Parts: sequence; C-alpha cells; structure tokens
Amino acid sequence: MQVEHSDIIALIEASLEANYSDVRSVSNRIAKAVSEHDVEAAKQIKSMLRRKGVPLRSSGYMENLPVDTKSRMPLLEEQHWPVSPLFLNQDAKEVFETYIADVINIDQLIGSGLGGRLNMLLSGPPGTGKTLIAGHIAAQLNRPLYVVRLDSVISSLLGDTAKNLRQIFEFVPAKNGVLFLDEVDAVAKLRNDAHEVGELKRVVNTLIQGLDSLDDHTVVIAATNHASLLDPAIWRRFPYKINFELPELGIRSSLWDHFLFQDKGEEAASKLLAELSEGLSGADIESIAIAARRKAVLNNIQLNLGSVIKAVISSSPGNASMPLGVEMNNADKKELACLLYKKHNVSKVDISKFLNISRPTTNSYLKE
Repeated sequence: MQVEHSDIIALIEASLEANYSDVRSVSNRIAKAVSEHDVEAAKQIKSMLRRKGVPLRSSGYMENLPVDTKSRMPLLEEQHWPVSPLFLNQDAKEVFETYIADVINIDQLIGSGLGGRLNMLLSGPPGTGKTLIAGHIAAQLNRPLYVVRLDSVISSLLGDTAKNLRQIFEFVPAKNGVLFLDEVDAVAKLRNDAHEVGELKRVVNTLIQGLDSLDDHTVVIAATNHASLLDPAIWRRFPYKINFELPELGIRSSLWDHFLFQDKGEEAASKLLAELSEGLSGADIESIAIAARRKAVLNNIQLNLGSVIKAVISSSPGNASMPLGVEMNNADKKELACLLYKKHNVSKVDISKFLNISRPTTNSYLKE
C-alpha cells in the first residue's frame, strides 16, 4: 500500500490548524500504509504521535470528548490503530471478514431489508487479542477508535454512571467512530445476581437502551474475560461473536516468527518454540519475544535463542518469564539439550544451532 498524496496534504493542513484529532487520524492511515513494507517506520510514527500530542493540545486545540460531570474526567479516549498484525484461527478469521464486509456494505444490506446491529462481542481469556482486533476493525473501516474509560464512567454516585453511558452513546455515532467497551461485564452483569444492588441493575438497563438507540451504521465492539457474567439481554444485542481461545500450534508458530524473528522464516526455531509454548497466550509470546530482542540490542549481541527456550519453559499463562541477557552456563545448556532431545525429538544438529554449542559438546551432553 502506498501513502496517498491526499493524506500528505491532509496531514499538513491539520498540523497548521493544530487539529490534533485529524493529525492522529491521518497519521494512523499513513502508519498503516507504511507498515506493509516497513514495520519499524510505522512504529516510529506511532511513537511520535504519542510524544508530540501535548504541544498540539497546548496550542489551543482540544477534542471535545464527553466527560463525567463531577470529576470532569473524559469518558472516552481515542486510541491509535495497531501496527502489529492480527493472528486469528480460521473460525475467528471468517467472523472477522464477514463482519468487515457487512459494515462496509451496510447501505446495500439496509436497502434489501437486511440491516441490523453492527455490534460484535469478543470473549476469552486475557492476552488473546480482543483489544487488538478492535483496533484492526477500526483500521479496516478507516474510523477513529474510541475506548471507554471505565474508571471515569463508573461513578461513586451510581446514578451518574447511567448518565455517563448515555453521553457515550450520543457522542460516538456523531463522530462515525468505533466504540470499544473493554471489560464490558463491569456494566453488563446478570440482573438476577443477588449480590448486586438495584442501581447497578439500572445501569445494565441503560446500557441495553443505549445499544438499542444506535442506528444501523454505528459500530460497537465489546470485550469480556468473563462471558458467564453477562446478562442474556446483552448477548442478544451482539449478533457477531468471537470466542477467543489460547492460540493453536500454527498460530503460535506465526507469532514467534513475527515477534522474535521479524518474519525472517526461521521455521525450525518457530515450530519448536510453538510446541514449547503450548498454554501461553499471544500476549505472553509477544512479551518474551520482545524482551529477548531488547536484550540483544542493548547488549549488542546476537539473539540468544537458548535463553528464550528457557524462559518459555519457565513461563505459565499470564506469567511470562523474561529471557536472561547473558549466555547460559554449561549446566543450563546441558539440561536444555537433554530436554529437547528426549522430550521433543529435536535433532542434534538443531540443538547445536539453537543453544549455540558445537556438535561434539552436544554429543557429550547427551551421552552423560
């Protein structure tokens, strides 16, 4: 994808007008175009946007986001489109593509009497990509992504929580944005829960009324780690659903190839790490991979694959171990060599390569 001349012109115009919202929107489009052939440059653009936002605001421009009437804290924040690619299994990918096609062609569907709510519910454990997919939906649709700030929405005065929700549902359609409700279970719990007071149940009613008030063009994405807590009426308001699970073997291999090896096609190493990382989330894998690359850059050394393998073996879901930035000692190398050979059937050639040891040393470790 090439950067459009119109985007360059729009970026210059927005900059001269100190229009922070348009600067971010256009820059996000440029970053998306650049990321197809230069991911690092796209990340630099994203980093620059975060760093340079304050001077624009100090020049007098402020987007008029809805705020809590008591605290004056914004109820929403506009977030960048993601640069990281989306890794989905086949079922989730089909729902995602169907959803995007339906949103893009909603006018045609309405004309045929097939319009309906463009609401998608994402459920599953933490770190499986729910927030990432919301960003990709906004990017695919070329719309701003507005994320609900629950710390501002949920007021100590419960009557204000309902008012805050109403403000949000009035604001987002006017901006033609994508509304992302993360941890939606905080405001959408079962109304028959005996532990909840009546006011919280009224909050759920307000949320349902807000969803019902939206027209067929408004995009709402909600995410939850606790699907069983949601009121059945909430489920009915979200015709599109993706249930995220921990990444399967092929997805884990792709994650390692992208985040650790930067898509250089290290198939053998990616496949081994995929096998070793069963049970870890995509976020766990990204954390370990990025930490290993940082160690290599800061210590000016080659990527230490042995330390990555050791970190993966030591990790548990949601608790990723960080790779060491130093060379492993002989005892650790010997332990890993035996584990890889006996339990995972890794060849002696690959063990030597992965642990950066000679063939005779590998043979010696395995004989002992």
